[in-house]
Amino acid sequence: MTSKPPRTSPDMIDPFGRAITYLRVSVTDRCDLRCVYCMAEDMTFLPKAQVLSLEELDRLCGAFIGMGVQRIRLTGGEPLVRKDVMTLFRSLGARIGGGGLQELTVTTNGTQLTKHAEGLYEAGVRRINVSLDSLDPGTFKALTRWGDLEKTMDGIFAAKGAGLAVKINAVAMKGVNEDEFDRLIAWCGEHGFDLTLIETMPLGEITGERTDQYLPLSMVRSRLRQTWTLEDTDYATGGPARYFTVAETGRRLGFITPMTHNFCESCNRVRLTCTGTLYMCLGQDDAADLRAVLRDPSVDEAGLQQAIRDAIARKPKGHDFIIDRRRKAPAVGRHMSVTGG
Repeated sequence: MTSKPPRTSPDMIDPFGRAITYLRVSVTDRCDLRCVYCMAEDMTFLPKAQVLSLEELDRLCGAFIGMGVQRIRLTGGEPLVRKDVMTLFRSLGARIGGGGLQELTVTTNGTQLTKHAEGLYEAGVRRINVSLDSLDPGTFKALTRWGDLEKTMDGIFAAKGAGLAVKINAVAMKGVNEDEFDRLIAWCGEHGFDLTLIETMPLGEITGERTDQYLPLSMVRSRLRQTWTLEDTDYATGGPARYFTVAETGRRLGFITPMTHNFCESCNRVRLTCTGTLYMCLGQDDAADLRAVLRDPSVDEAGLQQAIRDAIARKPKGHDFIIDRRRKAPAVGRHMSVTGG
């Protein structure tokens, strides 16, 4: 897909001068896995009546595109478990180009990719992120609680076969998968995948202690340099990762470090939940209710855009993530699956 020059609009400049060009949309809070860092095993999901229809999500996305958003990423929960979600992919994909939407992507756990990979490509998706924290079947099962590594692998290679560029996302967890990073880098190099390592974030109540999971990626990067040559690159996808090129494999290795080095100064994104709640920051609770605006018959498109404009005007400078044994509650109460990361 040809990259076009960024288009900005005064409507989408936040109080700190950052152009908002990236929208992440959680199309469902439901998931067919229960990853230990993301949610509790016994989750209570939203009643369907609270969830926006696919048509409503499409209208909201259209409003954001009209105000300057160039990239949209659909997330969950697991986005591909939502019934008829491919209609949303096709509708948004039809908007790509012409000075509006430039890229449509998806983050998935891979379980549904054997069914949907070809349809995603046909809809206009060209690259996807797949969550894969371990190449060991036992560790993968323990981390996902319900997962089957072979099923996820089948999905990953179905995506590759469909022509999608695959990036693997792995949450770095102390004492859990930290001995697998070399293997992950080599495996991704073998199959032509990029890899991004992510620090665990204090979102939502989970089973277990986050301080036991937390692994600073500054430490990981230092360890990896003993084996791999990490070359600086100015490559960027519009997200928060800082990328290096692994000289030995030719693939990219990204680091997302909300704890050791937050990326707030360059934040260009907002997050929309499946209920129509707009979060201006992943690490703050301030939000705007766009569902009420959307469902008010007296509000036209200009009114919807004004509600978005008012929300962007409240976007904070940054988050307040902290992981500390003295602070038992998570920094933010909602689970990662609510906003999709």
